[in-house]
Amino acid sequence: MASEDVKRSESAVTTIVNIAEEAKLASEGVKAPSRAFLSICKSLVAGGVAGGVSRTAVAPLERLKILLQVQNPHSIKYNGTILGLKYIWKTEGFRGMFKGNGTNCARIIPNSAVKFFSYEEASKQILYLYRQHSGNEDAQLTPVLRLGAGACAGIIAMSATYPMDMVRGRLTVQTEKSPRQYRGIFHALSTVLREEGPRALYKGWLPSVIGVVPYVGLNFAVYESLKDWLIKSKPFGLVEDSELGVMTRLACGAAAGTVGQTVAYPLDVIRRRMQMVGWKDAASVVTGDGKSKAPLEYTGMVDAFRKTVRYEGIGALYKGLVPNSVKVVPSIAIAFVTYELVKDVLGVELRISD
Repeated sequence: MASEDVKRSESAVTTIVNIAEEAKLASEGVKAPSRAFLSICKSLVAGGVAGGVSRTAVAPLERLKILLQVQNPHSIKYNGTILGLKYIWKTEGFRGMFKGNGTNCARIIPNSAVKFFSYEEASKQILYLYRQHSGNEDAQLTPVLRLGAGACAGIIAMSATYPMDMVRGRLTVQTEKSPRQYRGIFHALSTVLREEGPRALYKGWLPSVIGVVPYVGLNFAVYESLKDWLIKSKPFGLVEDSELGVMTRLACGAAAGTVGQTVAYPLDVIRRRMQMVGWKDAASVVTGDGKSKAPLEYTGMVDAFRKTVRYEGIGALYKGLVPNSVKVVPSIAIAFVTYELVKDVLGVELRISD
Protein backbone atom coordinates (compact mmCIF):
# COMPACT_ATOMS: atom_id res chain seq x y z
CA MET A 1 0.00 0.00 0.00
CA ALA A 2 2.80 2.35 0.93
CA SER A 3 4.62 1.71 -2.33
CA GLU A 4 1.41 2.34 -4.29
CA ASP A 5 0.89 5.64 -2.44
CA VAL A 6 4.47 6.69 -3.25
CA LYS A 7 3.95 5.83 -6.92
CA ARG A 8 0.69 7.79 -6.98
CA SER A 9 2.41 10.77 -5.33
CA GLU A 10 5.27 10.63 -7.83
CA SER A 11 2.78 10.39 -10.68
CA ALA A 12 0.84 13.39 -9.34
CA VAL A 13 4.04 15.43 -8.96
CA THR A 14 5.13 14.51 -12.48
CA THR A 15 1.74 15.54 -13.87
CA ILE A 16 1.88 18.87 -12.04
CA VAL A 17 5.42 19.52 -13.32
CA ASN A 18 4.41 18.67 -16.87
CA ILE A 19 1.37 20.96 -16.67
CA ALA A 20 3.55 23.75 -15.28
CA GLU A 21 6.10 23.32 -18.09
CA GLU A 22 3.36 23.28 -20.72
CA ALA A 23 1.83 26.42 -19.22
CA LYS A 24 5.23 28.12 -19.25
CA LEU A 25 5.86 27.19 -22.87
CA ALA A 26 2.38 28.32 -23.82
CA SER A 27 2.81 31.66 -22.04
CA GLU A 28 6.20 32.19 -23.73
CA GLY A 29 4.69 31.32 -27.07
CA VAL A 30 1.96 33.93 -26.60
CA LYS A 31 4.20 36.55 -24.99
CA ALA A 32 6.79 36.76 -27.78
CA PRO A 33 4.42 37.82 -30.53
CA SER A 34 2.60 40.02 -28.01
CA ARG A 35 5.81 41.95 -27.34
CA ALA A 36 6.47 42.26 -31.06
CA PHE A 37 2.93 43.47 -31.65
CA LEU A 38 3.22 46.03 -28.85
CA SER A 39 6.52 47.23 -30.29
CA ILE A 40 4.91 47.75 -33.71
CA CYS A 41 1.96 49.58 -32.14
CA LYS A 42 4.32 51.75 -30.11
CA SER A 43 6.22 52.77 -33.23
CA LEU A 44 3.05 53.46 -35.22
CA VAL A 45 1.40 55.48 -32.43
CA ALA A 46 4.54 57.51 -31.80
CA GLY A 47 4.89 58.25 -35.51
CA GLY A 48 1.23 59.24 -35.84
CA VAL A 49 1.34 61.58 -32.83
CA ALA A 50 4.58 63.12 -34.10
CA GLY A 51 3.02 63.84 -37.50
CA GLY A 52 -0.20 65.32 -36.11
CA VAL A 53 1.50 67.59 -33.57
CA SER A 54 4.20 68.85 -35.93
CA ARG A 55 1.86 69.57 -38.84
CA THR A 56 -0.81 71.35 -36.79
CA ALA A 57 1.85 73.60 -35.29
CA VAL A 58 2.73 74.95 -38.74
CA ALA A 59 -0.65 74.66 -40.51
CA PRO A 60 -0.94 78.36 -41.55
CA LEU A 61 2.48 78.25 -43.21
CA GLU A 62 1.60 74.97 -44.93
CA ARG A 63 -1.51 76.51 -46.48
CA LEU A 64 0.34 79.65 -47.59
CA LYS A 65 3.07 77.54 -49.18
CA ILE A 66 0.57 75.68 -51.34
CA LEU A 67 -1.23 78.90 -52.33
CA LEU A 68 2.09 80.45 -53.39
CA GLN A 69 2.99 77.34 -55.38
CA VAL A 70 -0.15 77.25 -57.50
CA GLN A 71 -1.33 80.86 -57.74
CA ASN A 72 -1.64 82.36 -61.22
CA PRO A 73 1.43 84.54 -62.05
CA HIS A 74 -0.84 87.10 -63.77
CA SER A 75 -3.00 87.68 -60.70
CA ILE A 76 -0.88 87.64 -57.56
CA LYS A 77 -2.90 87.51 -54.36
CA TYR A 78 -0.38 86.09 -51.89
CA ASN A 79 2.75 88.25 -52.09
CA GLY A 80 5.33 86.93 -49.65
CA THR A 81 5.11 85.21 -46.29
CA ILE A 82 4.02 88.02 -43.95
CA LEU A 83 1.73 89.75 -46.47
CA GLY A 84 0.31 86.37 -47.51
CA LEU A 85 -0.58 85.42 -43.95
CA LYS A 86 -2.11 88.87 -43.37
CA TYR A 87 -4.18 88.53 -46.54
CA ILE A 88 -5.52 85.11 -45.48
CA TRP A 89 -6.35 86.45 -42.01
CA LYS A 90 -8.08 89.53 -43.45
CA THR A 91 -10.15 87.69 -46.06
CA GLU A 92 -10.84 84.35 -44.33
CA GLY A 93 -10.14 84.87 -40.65
CA PHE A 94 -8.77 82.37 -38.12
CA ARG A 95 -10.44 79.39 -39.79
CA GLY A 96 -8.78 80.31 -43.06
CA MET A 97 -5.35 79.96 -41.45
CA PHE A 98 -6.10 76.30 -40.70
CA LYS A 99 -8.16 75.45 -43.78
CA GLY A 100 -7.30 71.97 -44.98
CA ASN A 101 -5.52 71.07 -41.72
CA GLY A 102 -8.09 68.40 -40.84
CA THR A 103 -7.48 66.73 -44.18
CA ASN A 104 -3.77 67.30 -43.77
CA CYS A 105 -3.73 65.58 -40.37
CA ALA A 106 -5.92 62.76 -41.70
CA ARG A 107 -3.16 62.20 -44.25
CA ILE A 108 -0.06 63.03 -42.24
CA ILE A 109 -0.91 60.94 -39.17
CA PRO A 110 -0.98 57.59 -41.04
CA ASN A 111 1.81 58.85 -43.34
CA SER A 112 4.05 59.69 -40.41
CA ALA A 113 3.17 56.45 -38.61
CA VAL A 114 4.02 54.35 -41.67
CA LYS A 115 7.14 56.43 -42.40
CA PHE A 116 8.74 56.09 -38.97
CA PHE A 117 7.81 52.43 -38.69
CA SER A 118 9.08 51.69 -42.20
CA TYR A 119 12.34 53.48 -41.45
CA GLU A 120 12.96 51.38 -38.37
CA GLU A 121 12.20 48.13 -40.19
CA ALA A 122 14.20 49.12 -43.29
CA SER A 123 17.14 50.12 -41.08
CA LYS A 124 17.09 46.72 -39.36
CA GLN A 125 17.02 44.81 -42.65
CA ILE A 126 19.68 46.98 -44.30
CA LEU A 127 21.94 46.69 -41.24
CA TYR A 128 21.48 42.90 -41.22
CA LEU A 129 22.43 42.65 -44.91
CA TYR A 130 25.35 45.04 -44.42
CA ARG A 131 26.74 42.97 -41.57
CA GLN A 132 26.31 39.75 -43.56
CA HIS A 133 28.05 41.27 -46.57
CA SER A 134 30.92 42.86 -44.62
CA GLY A 135 31.36 39.98 -42.19
CA ASN A 136 31.48 42.48 -39.33
CA GLU A 137 28.82 41.75 -36.72
CA ASP A 138 29.53 45.06 -34.97
CA ALA A 139 29.08 47.24 -38.06
CA GLN A 140 26.70 50.19 -37.81
CA LEU A 141 24.66 52.04 -40.39
CA THR A 142 26.58 54.59 -42.44
CA PRO A 143 25.00 57.90 -43.59
CA VAL A 144 24.52 56.40 -47.07
CA LEU A 145 22.72 53.35 -45.67
CA ARG A 146 20.53 55.62 -43.54
CA LEU A 147 19.74 57.58 -46.69
CA GLY A 148 18.61 54.34 -48.35
CA ALA A 149 16.46 53.34 -45.38
CA GLY A 150 14.88 56.79 -45.29
CA ALA A 151 14.20 56.69 -49.03
CA CYS A 152 12.43 53.32 -48.67
CA ALA A 153 10.34 54.65 -45.80
CA GLY A 154 9.40 57.78 -47.73
CA ILE A 155 8.32 55.89 -50.85
CA ILE A 156 6.17 53.45 -48.86
CA ALA A 157 4.51 56.17 -46.79
CA MET A 158 3.94 58.49 -49.76
CA SER A 159 2.40 55.78 -51.93
CA ALA A 160 0.13 54.54 -49.14
CA THR A 161 -1.39 57.96 -48.43
CA TYR A 162 -1.05 59.82 -51.74
CA PRO A 163 -4.79 60.18 -52.58
CA MET A 164 -5.24 62.02 -49.28
CA ASP A 165 -2.42 64.38 -50.20
CA MET A 166 -3.97 65.04 -53.59
CA VAL A 167 -7.39 66.06 -52.24
CA ARG A 168 -5.75 67.94 -49.36
CA GLY A 169 -4.02 70.15 -51.92
CA ARG A 170 -7.32 70.99 -53.58
CA LEU A 171 -9.12 71.63 -50.30
CA THR A 172 -6.29 73.91 -49.24
CA VAL A 173 -6.32 76.18 -52.31
CA GLN A 174 -10.08 76.69 -52.57
CA THR A 175 -11.50 79.90 -51.10
CA GLU A 176 -14.98 81.26 -50.39
CA LYS A 177 -15.09 82.66 -53.96
CA SER A 178 -14.21 79.37 -55.62
CA PRO A 179 -16.95 78.18 -58.04
CA ARG A 180 -16.43 74.56 -56.97
CA GLN A 181 -16.58 73.87 -53.25
CA TYR A 182 -15.35 70.55 -51.90
CA ARG A 183 -17.20 70.03 -48.63
CA GLY A 184 -14.61 67.76 -47.09
CA ILE A 185 -12.24 64.85 -47.55
CA PHE A 186 -14.74 62.23 -48.64
CA HIS A 187 -16.69 64.63 -50.86
CA ALA A 188 -13.46 65.62 -52.58
CA LEU A 189 -12.41 61.99 -53.02
CA SER A 190 -15.79 60.95 -54.44
CA THR A 191 -15.99 63.99 -56.73
CA VAL A 192 -12.52 63.43 -58.18
CA LEU A 193 -13.26 59.72 -58.68
CA ARG A 194 -16.58 60.46 -60.40
CA GLU A 195 -15.45 63.34 -62.62
CA GLU A 196 -11.80 62.50 -63.31
CA GLY A 197 -11.40 58.79 -62.64
CA PRO A 198 -9.26 56.82 -60.16
CA ARG A 199 -5.98 57.70 -61.89
CA ALA A 200 -6.58 61.35 -60.97
CA LEU A 201 -5.99 60.49 -57.30
CA TYR A 202 -2.36 59.78 -58.20
CA LYS A 203 -1.66 62.84 -60.33
CA GLY A 204 1.81 64.08 -59.48
CA TRP A 205 2.78 60.75 -57.90
CA LEU A 206 6.00 60.38 -59.92
CA PRO A 207 7.59 63.71 -58.93
CA SER A 208 6.37 63.03 -55.41
CA VAL A 209 8.20 59.72 -55.24
CA ILE A 210 11.30 61.16 -56.90
CA GLY A 211 11.19 64.08 -54.46
CA VAL A 212 10.57 61.97 -51.39
CA VAL A 213 13.79 59.98 -51.92
CA PRO A 214 16.14 62.89 -51.19
CA TYR A 215 13.69 64.61 -48.85
CA VAL A 216 12.84 61.84 -46.39
CA GLY A 217 16.13 60.06 -47.02
CA LEU A 218 18.16 63.15 -46.14
CA ASN A 219 15.91 63.95 -43.18
CA PHE A 220 16.63 60.62 -41.52
CA ALA A 221 20.27 60.43 -42.66
CA VAL A 222 21.19 63.93 -41.47
CA TYR A 223 19.26 63.63 -38.20
CA GLU A 224 20.61 60.23 -37.17
CA SER A 225 24.17 60.91 -38.39
CA LEU A 226 24.29 64.29 -36.65
CA LYS A 227 23.03 62.73 -33.42
CA ASP A 228 25.68 59.98 -33.63
CA TRP A 229 28.43 62.52 -34.30
CA LEU A 230 27.41 64.68 -31.35
CA ILE A 231 27.27 61.69 -29.00
CA LYS A 232 30.69 60.44 -30.11
CA SER A 233 32.53 63.77 -30.27
CA LYS A 234 30.65 65.48 -27.39
CA PRO A 235 31.32 69.07 -28.53
CA PHE A 236 30.41 72.15 -26.45
CA GLY A 237 29.19 69.96 -23.59
CA LEU A 238 25.98 69.12 -25.44
CA VAL A 239 25.99 65.45 -24.40
CA GLU A 240 25.37 64.23 -20.86
CA ASP A 241 25.48 60.51 -20.03
CA SER A 242 25.39 59.61 -23.75
CA GLU A 243 22.05 61.43 -24.17
CA LEU A 244 21.11 64.54 -26.12
CA GLY A 245 18.84 67.16 -24.63
CA VAL A 246 15.52 68.13 -26.21
CA MET A 247 16.86 71.43 -27.57
CA THR A 248 19.88 69.70 -29.13
CA ARG A 249 17.63 67.13 -30.79
CA LEU A 250 15.40 69.93 -32.04
CA ALA A 251 18.47 71.56 -33.61
CA CYS A 252 19.42 68.25 -35.28
CA GLY A 253 15.90 67.95 -36.67
CA ALA A 254 15.98 71.54 -37.91
CA ALA A 255 19.25 70.91 -39.76
CA ALA A 256 17.82 67.73 -41.29
CA GLY A 257 14.66 69.50 -42.43
CA THR A 258 16.59 72.39 -43.98
CA VAL A 259 18.82 70.11 -46.06
CA GLY A 260 16.03 67.78 -47.18
CA GLN A 261 13.46 70.39 -48.22
CA THR A 262 15.99 72.56 -50.09
CA VAL A 263 17.05 69.66 -52.30
CA ALA A 264 13.54 68.34 -52.97
CA TYR A 265 11.50 71.56 -53.15
CA PRO A 266 11.26 72.01 -56.97
CA LEU A 267 9.68 68.56 -57.25
CA ASP A 268 7.15 69.53 -54.59
CA VAL A 269 6.11 72.56 -56.67
CA ILE A 270 5.68 70.42 -59.79
CA ARG A 271 3.75 67.80 -57.85
CA ARG A 272 1.33 70.39 -56.50
CA ARG A 273 0.72 71.90 -59.93
CA MET A 274 0.11 68.53 -61.52
CA GLN A 275 -2.49 67.80 -58.85
CA MET A 276 -4.54 70.75 -60.14
CA VAL A 277 -4.67 69.39 -63.71
CA GLY A 278 -8.17 68.22 -64.67
CA TRP A 279 -9.86 70.43 -62.09
CA LYS A 280 -11.90 72.70 -64.34
CA ASP A 281 -12.22 75.40 -61.69
CA ALA A 282 -8.52 75.37 -60.76
CA ALA A 283 -7.61 78.54 -62.69
CA SER A 284 -10.30 80.59 -60.93
CA VAL A 285 -9.46 79.03 -57.58
CA VAL A 286 -5.80 79.97 -57.65
CA THR A 287 -6.45 83.55 -58.80
CA GLY A 288 -9.05 84.04 -56.10
CA ASP A 289 -11.61 85.93 -58.17
CA GLY A 290 -11.89 84.03 -61.44
CA LYS A 291 -10.77 86.91 -63.71
CA SER A 292 -7.91 85.05 -65.33
CA LYS A 293 -8.52 81.99 -67.50
CA ALA A 294 -4.88 80.92 -67.82
CA PRO A 295 -4.81 77.16 -68.47
CA LEU A 296 -3.15 74.79 -66.05
CA GLU A 297 -2.53 71.80 -68.30
CA TYR A 298 0.53 69.56 -68.21
CA THR A 299 1.05 66.30 -70.06
CA GLY A 300 3.50 65.00 -67.49
CA MET A 301 6.29 65.83 -65.05
CA VAL A 302 8.82 66.93 -67.69
CA ASP A 303 6.21 69.08 -69.44
CA ALA A 304 5.29 70.70 -66.12
CA PHE A 305 8.95 71.53 -65.48
CA ARG A 306 9.41 72.89 -69.00
CA LYS A 307 6.30 75.11 -69.00
CA THR A 308 6.89 76.40 -65.49
CA VAL A 309 10.47 77.46 -66.28
CA ARG A 310 9.59 78.81 -69.76
CA TYR A 311 6.67 81.02 -68.70
CA GLU A 312 7.67 81.94 -65.16
CA GLY A 313 11.41 81.45 -64.93
CA ILE A 314 13.58 79.15 -62.82
CA GLY A 315 12.55 81.03 -59.69
CA ALA A 316 9.02 79.61 -60.03
CA LEU A 317 10.39 76.22 -58.94
CA TYR A 318 11.05 77.78 -55.54
CA LYS A 319 7.74 79.60 -55.07
CA GLY A 320 6.70 79.32 -51.44
CA LEU A 321 10.20 78.27 -50.35
CA VAL A 322 10.39 80.91 -47.59
CA PRO A 323 7.18 79.92 -45.77
CA ASN A 324 8.07 76.30 -46.46
CA SER A 325 11.50 76.78 -44.86
CA VAL A 326 9.94 78.54 -41.87
CA LYS A 327 7.45 75.65 -41.68
CA VAL A 328 9.74 72.68 -42.37
CA VAL A 329 12.48 73.54 -39.90
CA PRO A 330 10.26 73.46 -36.79
CA SER A 331 7.97 70.80 -38.28
CA ILE A 332 10.69 68.21 -38.86
CA ALA A 333 12.37 69.07 -35.58
CA ILE A 334 9.10 68.71 -33.63
CA ALA A 335 8.27 65.46 -35.45
CA PHE A 336 11.58 63.75 -34.63
CA VAL A 337 11.63 64.86 -30.99
CA THR A 338 7.93 64.08 -30.44
CA TYR A 339 8.43 60.61 -31.94
CA GLU A 340 11.32 59.83 -29.60
CA LEU A 341 9.57 61.26 -26.53
CA VAL A 342 6.34 59.35 -27.20
CA LYS A 343 8.28 56.13 -27.75
CA ASP A 344 10.11 56.70 -24.46
CA VAL A 345 6.81 57.28 -22.62
CA LEU A 346 5.17 54.22 -24.20
CA GLY A 347 8.30 52.19 -23.47
CA VAL A 348 8.14 53.07 -19.77
CA GLU A 349 4.42 52.22 -19.62
CA LEU A 350 5.00 48.87 -21.33
CA ARG A 351 7.80 47.98 -18.91
CA ILE A 352 5.59 48.89 -15.95
CA SER A 353 2.71 46.77 -17.28
CA ASP A 354 5.08 43.85 -17.81
